[in-house]
Amino acid sequence: MHYLLMYDVSADYLARRGEYRDEHLRYAWAAVERGELLLAGALADPVDGAILLFEADSPAVPEAFALSDPYVREGLVTHWRVRPWTTVVGERASSPVR
Repeated sequence: MHYLLMYDVSADYLARRGEYRDEHLRYAWAAVERGELLLAGALADPVDGAILLFEADSPAVPEAFALSDPYVREGLVTHWRVRPWTTVVGERASSPVR
């Protein structure tokens, strides 16, 4: 199953992110190496959030990621939520429909 972890970020996110970015990226790449995190990145124009795509058996995986993410811990993320995403098209779709 796919899950979207959606972040809302603070007004000063761009000014503060440099201090925590290396730690956040190491943390994210470790989730990629475990096969949990597929894609992640900030939204642009405006930079007011980020979306992370997980493949997992339950929402507990992205929830645990968020709780330990340096951006969340340090207040750069003001709110986060996990939504199941029923993917139907693509090689990695969890519920392919043709």
